[in-house]
Amino acid sequence: MEPWLIAIDIDGTLVHDDGFLSPANVKEVQRVVELGHHVVVATGRAAANAIPVVKDVGIENGFVVCSNGAVTVEVDWNKPSGYHVREVIAFDPQPVLSQLIQKLPEAHFAVEDIDGTYRFHKPFPAYALGAKNVETPLDQLMHGEVSRVVVLSPEQDVNDFLHIVNEIGLHSVSYAIGYTAWLDIAPQGVNKASALEQRRIALNIPSNRVITIGDGRNDINMFEWANAGGGLSFAMGQGPEEVKAAASMVTSSVEDDGVAKVLAGLEGIIYSQN
Repeated sequence: MEPWLIAIDIDGTLVHDDGFLSPANVKEVQRVVELGHHVVVATGRAAANAIPVVKDVGIENGFVVCSNGAVTVEVDWNKPSGYHVREVIAFDPQPVLSQLIQKLPEAHFAVEDIDGTYRFHKPFPAYALGAKNVETPLDQLMHGEVSRVVVLSPEQDVNDFLHIVNEIGLHSVSYAIGYTAWLDIAPQGVNKASALEQRRIALNIPSNRVITIGDGRNDINMFEWANAGGGLSFAMGQGPEEVKAAASMVTSSVEDDGVAKVLAGLEGIIYSQN
């Protein structure tokens, strides 16, 4: 069996909203890895928050796409962190932060520095930022190149939030919006798809031997990437309608082990593609 590249999101895909990782997902990930396929976790999480899930799912080596494609790390369980950084793509946050602060003065803002540290000016949920984070005055978030800007507006209706983001334009950066009023901003042209394409080339996997699985708006670009190359994309059953519309197929929800169901049918999927 020729190897495939299988990219899987974490939150709402591999793990439930409360962080629960289904044994069925673990079993199927390990099974397809043993068959010789390349499973790449592709997440909006920082590397420090992603690597524990990678360990729990039993991936012994390979790469992890983090921070929506701005950071790629290589698994290395001999290192205390569990990984070493292979690529960080950064940008100047000042122009976009200035616009967002003006339009969303009550929002919570954070930046991810190139060393993986987060600086924030208002509290974020405990799971949201990396293990290393420090509270900083708002004006200090403007200084230095960063790999990501994160915006959380918990008091705001998501449709109003989307309207404001569209008003701003954000043409100079790539961005993805979560289920709630949450915005991830990355360097221009950088997303999960751009990082996964680098992995595909390095692994010498044909573009039609790619599967992507995710649940959020930040997964749409990797769905489109897989589809454009003749591969397949699977949206989780609980995802927003626009996410499901971008995928070539829809699997079960995360609560019903949608990832495990896709991977359990991998041999059939491969046969049908040949």
